[in-house]
Amino acid sequence: MNSKILTSKKLVKALSRLRSKGERIVFTNGCFDILHAGHIEYLSKAKRLGDILVIGLNSDSSVKKIKGKARPINKEADRAKVLAALYFVDYVTLFSEPTPERLIKELKPNILVKGGDWKVKDIVGGDFVKSCGGKVKNISFVKGYSTTSLIENMSSQC
Repeated sequence: MNSKILTSKKLVKALSRLRSKGERIVFTNGCFDILHAGHIEYLSKAKRLGDILVIGLNSDSSVKKIKGKARPINKEADRAKVLAALYFVDYVTLFSEPTPERLIKELKPNILVKGGDWKVKDIVGGDFVKSCGGKVKNISFVKGYSTTSLIENMSSQC
């Protein structure tokens, strides 16, 4: 499981070997703070778009900047381990910037995927992936699943 969690530098080397064998690299990113059924559905659909699924995971500092000081609920090492435990996830790597643009340029995925709340034209790194001959896609969310909603529901029950 921990062999799936790599620094971006080590991941670039691993992906280069896989790409030379004709493997198609799918990349997505997110906080994945409290993993729920909606995440599982989304990630399994992402995997079916190619051969190797790579998740760019927001670091704790990045999540705080995006979601506020009360987040993340789970630490980055724990979130990475949970994602790496999923059989359809091939690699997980952390990034600390507000967006994964640098990471996308470093990894050069064949397919870039985000959730259905993103328009394809607005997906960060999409223009770069397309300029390299890749594809950019969005996958619709499973209705009724949201980490923020889960946290709000837990808070209201206390």
